[in-house]
Amino acid sequence: MKLFCAQVASVWEDPEATLEKVEPCIARASRGGGDLVCFPEQFATGWDPESAMHVQDLDGPVVRRMRALAEEYSIGILGSFREATASFPRNTCVVVSADGNLCSTYSKCHLFSPAAEDRHFSRGNTIATFSIGGMEIGLAICYDLRFTSLFRLYADAGVQAVLVPAAWPEARLQHWELFIRARALEYQIYVAGINTTGMTPVDCYAGGSMVADPSGALLFHAGREEVLLSCELDREYVERVRSAFPVTRDRRDDLAPFQEQKRP
Repeated sequence: MKLFCAQVASVWEDPEATLEKVEPCIARASRGGGDLVCFPEQFATGWDPESAMHVQDLDGPVVRRMRALAEEYSIGILGSFREATASFPRNTCVVVSADGNLCSTYSKCHLFSPAAEDRHFSRGNTIATFSIGGMEIGLAICYDLRFTSLFRLYADAGVQAVLVPAAWPEARLQHWELFIRARALEYQIYVAGINTTGMTPVDCYAGGSMVADPSGALLFHAGREEVLLSCELDREYVERVRSAFPVTRDRRDDLAPFQEQKRP
């Protein structure tokens, strides 16, 4: 499965301009034989944990444009947006298939409370998987990387890769690489982090998009510039790594929580 990661800066709070800007990335990924091209968190607007602008449903203009571009260029597209609900919006990642159909949605489960995202957005409650290019793939968003329990759910669900669109700030970029490589290594999956770059009214971002393989090795590591990078994800390689180093088989789920022993 050929994956393209588009490390781009959004045109702030201007979805139409951003989608026009990223169309050449989609075209290049299609010409390069890509199965899927991925964009950062809330790529059409820029990530803002407090913004209620451009909140829309799955039939809104952002997803409609993604579907049209996917069909025009015959390539899958992944990106997140602000999804309308009956209460607060959700930070939702959508995957559109190469024929323009919506094939998966995932709403961010862990909201970034240090920036008050939990006060302005509703959290998701379920994992989401989809199949493409012979791979079973899971979805996470940015802050989700810090929570190993989510990735364990995906590993137990049988995925071979997890894709993570993000707006991960420059100040904590060393954590970004640490978590991507750790999640890949501990669950023997590919983990792709697609980060934004540049300065926004919220923070400063320095890219660093990367893909780690099931051994924790990096297939690529972007700098801070806007760039489109690709790599191959191999289901058989995942199976070979797991067979040679059977961590899941050796895992124990029967351990009891610590209880202080009372002295007689």
